[in-house]
Amino acid sequence: MATSEYVDDPNQRPPVIGGEEEGGAGPRRRDFLNIAAVSFAGVGAAAVVVPLVNQMNPSADVLALASIEVDVSKIAEGSGIKVAWRKQPVFVRRLTAKEVADANKVPVSELRDPETLAQRTKPGKENWLITMAVCTHLGCVPLGVTPSENRGEFGGYFCPCHGSQYDTAGRIRKGPAPKNLAVPEYSFKSNTVVQIG
Repeated sequence: MATSEYVDDPNQRPPVIGGEEEGGAGPRRRDFLNIAAVSFAGVGAAAVVVPLVNQMNPSADVLALASIEVDVSKIAEGSGIKVAWRKQPVFVRRLTAKEVADANKVPVSELRDPETLAQRTKPGKENWLITMAVCTHLGCVPLGVTPSENRGEFGGYFCPCHGSQYDTAGRIRKGPAPKNLAVPEYSFKSNTVVQIG
């Protein structure tokens, strides 16, 4: 009776039941478990991140104030009003012909934050200056929206906190403020109504 010797030859090994052997090209159970675990972790991360990002969206009361309409028909020439938009104060000022002329006389090259009055107002409405009522230095509310308030040396706005002075176009002329008063997005819906935002 002939005896067969077992030879350690890969071609003579019996097949592995349940998949490819170690080093083979096919999928293994361990690969499936790894893919499943990573997929589960990805779904879990998304379930955590989506509510976190969603809570950063503006609330309903903020969205309600996304834009406001302001009736400007009662604002006298040379005066203005302060309104609230997105919980921030905004100046709406009706400039006189002299204030417009004074603003246009200033050489732009002399300005710290160079802008013309035309760049800060709407075409055909140069006499309406609408700016955020927040000093660009440290966020105080400047004076000057009405003629009875201190308007500083340049006839525009004066910040009582640190002495920044703005001209009739709301441009910084003196003091520590680095920028002009910001101009929000706005449009005229009619000759008497302006929409801010």
